[in-house]
Amino acid sequence: MNAPDYDDPALEMRWCADRRDEVGRYLAAEGVDHGQIGEWPAWHVAPCVSVWAVESRLKPGWVGWWVVCGDLPTDYVSAGEIKHPREVLQAISDKWRRYCESVRSGAQPAELSIGSARAIPLELIPLLEARATMLASWAQDDSNWERPSPSPDSA
Repeated sequence: MNAPDYDDPALEMRWCADRRDEVGRYLAAEGVDHGQIGEWPAWHVAPCVSVWAVESRLKPGWVGWWVVCGDLPTDYVSAGEIKHPREVLQAISDKWRRYCESVRSGAQPAELSIGSARAIPLELIPLLEARATMLASWAQDDSNWERPSPSPDSA
């Protein structure tokens, strides 16, 4: 069986549409009051990760939240201090690493906003750490940020 070709614009568009739907379900489950979800990810590498800008309900027309989803836990951060998808990846990576460090040290970790999970079982901490490392490496790799992510109109 052949692996899906995410360089195929139709498959990439379908993957992004599915992630956008996932972001909507996730934010509803988390009770996040928000405006519109971007029509296209602010940045993505299909099928691994996508970063979505989500409009603020209090300041229509402005980004209020950033959400990551894909082949990793779905999570979000406030856009208050984070203005670029590169910063989103680093912020989520840092958040997950702090959580993992707390769990490993036996401290009471801060609550996570990953899906419905409020605590990650100890046996899943290495997986979360691996995803945090992946996000950080993408954030730090300048080649990921030299050109804008293509939109469906450019396909």
